Amino acid sequence: MNLDSVKTKEKFAVLLLGFGGPESEEAVRPFVEHVAQGRPISAERINQVIDQYKLIGGKSPFNQLTRRQADALSQELKTAGLDVRVYMGFLHSHPYIKDTIAELANSGHENVIACIMAPHRTEASFDRYVKAANQGFAQLNAHNLQISFLPDWHNEPLFVEAAADRIRNALDKLPPCQKGETLLVFTAHSVPQTMSDQSGYDKQINETAKLVAESLNHKRWQVAYQSRSGSPKDSWLGPDILRTISDAKQSGIESLIVMPIGFVCDHVEVLYDLDVQAKSHAEQNSINFLRAKTVQDHPSFISLLAQLVQKELVKAAGIVSGKQG
Repeated sequence: MNLDSVKTKEKFAVLLLGFGGPESEEAVRPFVEHVAQGRPISAERINQVIDQYKLIGGKSPFNQLTRRQADALSQELKTAGLDVRVYMGFLHSHPYIKDTIAELANSGHENVIACIMAPHRTEASFDRYVKAANQGFAQLNAHNLQISFLPDWHNEPLFVEAAADRIRNALDKLPPCQKGETLLVFTAHSVPQTMSDQSGYDKQINETAKLVAESLNHKRWQVAYQSRSGSPKDSWLGPDILRTISDAKQSGIESLIVMPIGFVCDHVEVLYDLDVQAKSHAEQNSINFLRAKTVQDHPSFISLLAQLVQKELVKAAGIVSGKQG
């Protein structure tokens, strides 16, 4: 079935789902309280997080970067002949997922293609977003809307290409004699070991890292984890990035590039945990620290999302890929 661009725009929409972030210094405290969602959190801890945000400019660029991704994806789809509006919905900041779903329902859309903006799947990075979206539909009683989620893309060649290009840009800042000896560290958000075991999260991250390193023909690489929270008594994925830096020092490593492969946008876990905390630890250990950019709106990553969306459109309505006349 062929649909012209007007009908496509009316019937279909794309929804990018993300964590969200505070867009001003005043928004940091309510954002942190929303993330806690009723769990006990001390005033000392809240103030500590506020101080961390102050060190990265008092706000998060996450929402703005996701808007850039949405705009780039919309343009990529238009280039392919598909006039499909791209929306955003966040777990912990405006626009909230439930509010965006209400907007989708009021706009007369019939099919929503959702993309959870996290490369690797676990309960925290995937299932919570599916649950939030489904709850939004149920609360609205939005029977006119059908939702589908993009398939896993952690090992897709275009994602690998985008990440490799970001690392290549970081490597180019080093003298040629240091490039091959530089340790490449892929990081992702740590989660409890049991959570990872249930979803294969750790295996997915290592698969992505291996594919990216191989595409660069870079021999010295490893995976590390960051931003751990929760009880120290519980088993979480490791090694921690700070421990990895200390071990690199003991191994005689002089330069280190960190690629936050588990994140597609910068936010506090990247800008503070890596650019402030990990960098400071590397400097204390006399290691040259470079951080590769997250993929953000890299053309290869946006092309991947556009291709996956088009495949879902084909499945949902039989739309033929490419220009429509």
